[in-house]
Amino acid sequence: MKGFISCDWGITALRTRFVDADNQFVLAETSNDQGISAISALWKQSVRGEESRLLFYLNVIKNQIGILEKQLSFSLKDFHLIISGMASSNIGMMELPYKELPFNSDGSDLHMKMISASDEFRHEILLISGAKTQNDVMRGEETQIAGCETSNNKEELFIFPGTHSKHIIIKEHQAIDFKTYMTGEFFSLLTKNSILSGNLEESDCLLEGDKLKNFEEGVENSMQHNLLHASFFARTNGLFNRNTKKENYFYLSGLLIGTELKDLIHNKALISLVCNEKQKNYYFAALRKLGLEEVQFRDAMTATVNGQCKILLGKSHPHRFN
Repeated sequence: MKGFISCDWGITALRTRFVDADNQFVLAETSNDQGISAISALWKQSVRGEESRLLFYLNVIKNQIGILEKQLSFSLKDFHLIISGMASSNIGMMELPYKELPFNSDGSDLHMKMISASDEFRHEILLISGAKTQNDVMRGEETQIAGCETSNNKEELFIFPGTHSKHIIIKEHQAIDFKTYMTGEFFSLLTKNSILSGNLEESDCLLEGDKLKNFEEGVENSMQHNLLHASFFARTNGLFNRNTKKENYFYLSGLLIGTELKDLIHNKALISLVCNEKQKNYYFAALRKLGLEEVQFRDAMTATVNGQCKILLGKSHPHRFN
């Protein structure tokens, strides 16, 4: 079989998959909360020498590969492993330098490193690095861009929601600029560690009851009020019995996502949203409220897998599949 092991290692999550390379179909997958931040903390606690750092991280992946093998009922020994995301950062398994903008949207000129298989880890590894501007950095989204089709003659804006959302500008098949928005991290901090937390209750269904209305109210307030002032409404709405805790949760979500997106009102570029289905509902609702309805959707997992496959097969890195 022509296949490879896909690892998408973010700050808060580790996602591992086995992919049929002929059609980029995922045959098995596993995901957990062993993100780079958590594993970095465990590494520091282990007080081991720097020479064992790489193997410490690879043992985490080895456990996930074992789960994939149980799902597949066959061994993945000797299949190539490709890793994108924060694994190449200074808190990851091995730090690689960032690629300075611009970079090719097919990922062909990104910084990468091949790591040979060994007795301890029987997989050849392709580790992909990130990209930077003068004021910004990213790791992971550059690989997803490679998995998306881009226009040759129109400027495009790709939005990647997340803990640190990215807005990437593509023109003539090159990434020419991007910005980071700490939307997800701010939301987590406010809902868990602020005075607002007592007036919030997590809920999943945006389209249930009045939650969409409360979410849209948050988006609208992001346009009309200072964020630091409008955030406090999540407390007073509860004190004055205007909203339930779940409704407040959606109000605050709308406020932060609206703050991230409000600069796009006069955007002229084609917009593509690259995310999962849950994020799609939130961002599409916010973009509609802002009058931006001509938006394409691209599945984040598909973009990651397609991008990794394209890079692994790229002319600059002609590695054979098993």
